[in-house]
Amino acid sequence: MQKIRKGDEVVVITGRDKGKRGTVLSRSGPSHLMVEGVNVVKKHVRPNPMKGEVGGIVDKTMPIDQSNVMLFNPATGKGDRVGIKLLEDGRKVRVFKSNGEIVGAA
Repeated sequence: MQKIRKGDEVVVITGRDKGKRGTVLSRSGPSHLMVEGVNVVKKHVRPNPMKGEVGGIVDKTMPIDQSNVMLFNPATGKGDRVGIKLLEDGRKVRVFKSNGEIVGAA
């Protein structure tokens, strides 16, 4: 079970974008995430008239390693570690380590 999934809100804990918050757009590989507004780079794009693409410099979101982000806990307002708990009915759920609340439960 993945501790960080698509759609989760995360906070960056290290690197150039430390302190930024964003939503996980997708997972790229077993340990990398695409996070909205984080690790944005300038990419030089060559024009391709066959595909109708114009050239220039574009902003592109690059993957970030999942070890550099923490799941955002709205109750505490900070990043939090995540554990996995087995419920009585046999389901596995993700829980925040600090207060034991289920992730995504409102």
